[in-house]
Amino acid sequence: MPAPPPERRILSVAPLAPEKSAYALARYSRSADSITQSLDWVRSHDSSKFLESFYFQYGHASIADLGHLTFCLEGISELAAAEAEDEQLWDGQAKSSRYQDFGKTGFIIPPELTGIEITQFQAAGDTLLAAYRLVHDAAFAHLTNQLPRPESMKPDAYQRNIAARAFDVARYLLFWAVPTNVGQVTSIRTLEKQIRRLKASPYAEVRAIGAEIAAACAAPPACRWDDSQTEPLAPTLAKYCDADSHLAESTAALRLWAQQNLPDTHAPGPDIDLFKPTDTAAEIAATLLYPVTNWPFRALYEWAAAASPAIRQEVIDTALQSRSKHDELLRGFRGGLYCYDMVMDVGAYRDFHRHRRCQQYRQDYSGQLGYETPKVITEANLTVEYQAAMDHALATMRLLPAPANEYLLPFGARSRFLFKMDFAETEYICRVRSGVKGHFSYRSIAWQMKEAMEKLEPELGRLLSGTPPWIEDPLKR
Repeated sequence: MPAPPPERRILSVAPLAPEKSAYALARYSRSADSITQSLDWVRSHDSSKFLESFYFQYGHASIADLGHLTFCLEGISELAAAEAEDEQLWDGQAKSSRYQDFGKTGFIIPPELTGIEITQFQAAGDTLLAAYRLVHDAAFAHLTNQLPRPESMKPDAYQRNIAARAFDVARYLLFWAVPTNVGQVTSIRTLEKQIRRLKASPYAEVRAIGAEIAAACAAPPACRWDDSQTEPLAPTLAKYCDADSHLAESTAALRLWAQQNLPDTHAPGPDIDLFKPTDTAAEIAATLLYPVTNWPFRALYEWAAAASPAIRQEVIDTALQSRSKHDELLRGFRGGLYCYDMVMDVGAYRDFHRHRRCQQYRQDYSGQLGYETPKVITEANLTVEYQAAMDHALATMRLLPAPANEYLLPFGARSRFLFKMDFAETEYICRVRSGVKGHFSYRSIAWQMKEAMEKLEPELGRLLSGTPPWIEDPLKR
């Protein structure tokens, strides 16, 4: 007779050090032992030797998905926070500009700046934060006057809602150098990719953060639930996180190629442009070039589609020339059925950046696309002060060296971003981001995304729902 099936059991497992968790679950999948027996085994064996052999040497990358770490990055710039969060398999949150006053924390001076550059940066930053405080207070007064408290709403809830809406307006004057905090939960594999990418960053602050995360992996946890938790969380990981040289070298090579080979002029393109590529090679070539140019994606795609196969192959080979056998293909090789090329303010991008079921790309934060002016700024007679602060920041950016000058880019400034996604993600973004509780900037973008999809795919457009931006309920949040 066949052996009886095992008894069904659902077992919760108490938190372990991430590398031990990865070791225990990896062994569990590779043996007939129960999880209890696997844990007993791990207690008496060295997890670092297992990971060094199977993960780092033999390339069993899925093992690293079995251990998760919680890290908090405090006192980093908003720019560094955006760079840290730029992982598709990432979970976390940063401080909210809607619920916290960012006018009290000062700002970070990029370490690349020296001498008079620091003075110029400081003056422009001070001007932006002074305008931020002015605009918030004036917007709060204006909104209080325009939106009386309903009798059904408690005074403290009303005050919080009005303050949140005032911060929605004032955030246009925040800028990338403003400090924030980020809490993240990632797998060992995602953390390794993040550290390697951060270490290859063009920003000195971001490179330092990458090195500090790696060092923290090898040290006892800084915040512990109890005093017994003194074991380093991921000491093996810390030994193998070199900078992603392929990413840095390919970016530099593609930028040089674009400067030497692309035409000087291109079609300007609309602010929200939905495109559905049909030529895969042209799409990859255009995507690889997008972050190192100021071209709209459609213009790049049409150029690549019209170019010879040899030219497209040259672009792809340029991106791959620094790739080793251990490097994955660059993000530019990833696709999505629909490509939204969007010019939006940086604050809206910070919100859209949270959508992980997209392939996301950005161009340099040049400050050359102008800035948005919320209607409350005009209604509250703040246009002169607002424009003076924004113009001062953008003018100072032009005086300072790149990429450190990007830290001065205000959240109200416009920049270009490419989001590739499937239809389900489009539906989700249009439905969720257009709701009345959202920020007015991304509500408008989500609605335009919906309209663009309905025009491109009328048969599927009936499945999309959304709230028009002219329907408002400012006392909801």
